[in-house]
Amino acid sequence: MIICPVCEHQQAQGDECDNCGKKLQVPKVAAAVAVPTLPELEQTHHAGGRVAVDAPTLPELAHTRQEAGPDLPPQVVPDMETTRTAPIDKVAVEAVPELDTGRAADDGVRTAAPSGAAVCRYCRNVQAEGMVCDRCGMRLPRVKPAAGAAPAGAKGAANAEDVTWLPCQKCRTPTRPNKICTVCGTRVVAVQA
Repeated sequence: MIICPVCEHQQAQGDECDNCGKKLQVPKVAAAVAVPTLPELEQTHHAGGRVAVDAPTLPELAHTRQEAGPDLPPQVVPDMETTRTAPIDKVAVEAVPELDTGRAADDGVRTAAPSGAAVCRYCRNVQAEGMVCDRCGMRLPRVKPAAGAAPAGAKGAANAEDVTWLPCQKCRTPTRPNKICTVCGTRVVAVQA
């Protein structure tokens, strides 16, 4: 990507800016130059690292290379016990009476599911019905109604199957009329006939 230094216009190619007309610097290809070798330098050719090198051992260094593993005889460690213990029979498990399990006795009381108007935790919109906020499109903290139960606050609808769903104008996802699409966020408008 080429960026013009005058107007900061970006373009993919060209030697002149499409916006302001400034001549852009085109990188020039470097010409091949013959490089002569200097006669005073020592020529040290490297033949791929496979050339035999004369390297005699130094007499003042100790030769401490160990023999390879298969040449050494196996040795037994006298301190190590190689016996195994006898198998253990079933152990009686006793309950500890003073141990607190951390659970209270069940009294049968359950927390009721939230009902009524829900407050969106993102935009603070108060909404009486629906699982998605009408203002910002985020999911509301609400429990889905049971399959056989009638939705609370439904106007003239006998059950949830009576609500007509419309395809979103943008992504064609089935959405309730006058609600925000859960996929693309577009408000689905019911067409008045």
